[in-house]
Amino acid sequence: MHQYDPALADLVFDYMRDRLALDPVPLDHPGRKDKLDRALDGLIGPGGNDAGDVLSIYADQLAPAVISCDSPRFLSFIPAAPTKAALLFDMVVSCASLQGISWLEAAGAVAAENQVLRLIADLAGLPESAGGCFVSGGSAGNLSALVVARDMGRRRTGATARDRLRIAVSDQAHSSIGNTLRIIGVDALVVKTADHRLTGEALRAALAADPDADVVGVVATAGTTNAGIIDDLAGIGAVARERDLWFHVDGAYGGAGLLAPSVRAKYDGIELADSFVVDPHKWLFAPFDCAALVYRNPGLARGVHTQDASYLDVLHTDAPEEWNPTDYAYHLTRRARGLPLWFSLAVHGTDAYTEAIETALTLARETAALIRATPHLELIRDPELSAVLFRRAGWTAADYLEWSQRLLAGQVGFVTPTGWEGETVARFAFLHPGTTMAMVEEILATMI
Repeated sequence: MHQYDPALADLVFDYMRDRLALDPVPLDHPGRKDKLDRALDGLIGPGGNDAGDVLSIYADQLAPAVISCDSPRFLSFIPAAPTKAALLFDMVVSCASLQGISWLEAAGAVAAENQVLRLIADLAGLPESAGGCFVSGGSAGNLSALVVARDMGRRRTGATARDRLRIAVSDQAHSSIGNTLRIIGVDALVVKTADHRLTGEALRAALAADPDADVVGVVATAGTTNAGIIDDLAGIGAVARERDLWFHVDGAYGGAGLLAPSVRAKYDGIELADSFVVDPHKWLFAPFDCAALVYRNPGLARGVHTQDASYLDVLHTDAPEEWNPTDYAYHLTRRARGLPLWFSLAVHGTDAYTEAIETALTLARETAALIRATPHLELIRDPELSAVLFRRAGWTAADYLEWSQRLLAGQVGFVTPTGWEGETVARFAFLHPGTTMAMVEEILATMI
């Protein structure tokens, strides 16, 4: 099993070359369980199978049953559009079995990842001391950061593990925030928003209305998943400073906009954050799974997350240049998931990333203008980033669902409906620089 097989390598590399060369990437279809069960039946057992036969099952049966989120017609949820350089280097990470646990074991990988984290910290205006690690996604980043927020809050207030602390969150916060608070045993002080945007004024009023609450932190969003709304980061950050609250910014989707001059001013105040998350596998064109978690003062996170065990003692030295990514999140074993992003950034440069992000922003603005000009369509709100919400006059939830299914069946687009203030509406999530206005026009033309 562990010997190099040149025929198998050629087989797999040929498939990868063909997949990388697809232009455009097809959407494909949802899978049928009965068909997939038949394809997989008896495949794994005491004996092996011919590698070519197994790869054919994947290519012919399994892969077409996975909707391709790197297709320029994938406009639901938050798409992904990894660069070819990042995809290729992800293969290097895999074939070398690279891990990124500690400086002792993976100094080269950690140094490269830290170069990217430094870039992200600089974009956010965080101090030279800032640092962190790459985790699997925004949920993992939010969880790791808010554990630190909780423990710093306990230290500040003198609370014990039995005391219930609270963290202020918007009623628009990502679902992973509520899930995180349940996991770490912290209650939410839910702040109602006006126009779906958390402001410093609203936060201050909520704190004043509940002065006895043991609030130790606040979470703001830099680009809500549904509508791309950026909270009042400057106002929230100012209140956090006044109240000595941990200020966490969830920029999993929208944080990439820091690279776009046309929207950079919307992020003013992010430099006040104690922790910040952005997912490069979303709008920074990295492969799954890759999220950057950055702390203003990483020493605080290290004090919370470092795992103590006799076999780990060798990793923890007093050398200031040594950096162990496992000390900055809840994980221990960790793939060097930041390296594909590092390679692509080094190959293409940040200007290329700025251009690609601005392309999606421009597409969102042009789509909004087209919707305004179409009599039977209604724009719900001007897009702040690359998400566009709109409705078709007279349609019910069933109409939107049937339309979405028809689009996918015809491979015209993958556009799922969403909810907005209790109503089912349509939503475009632009990210792929290969998505064109011609594609958008083709999709909108089906809303007859």
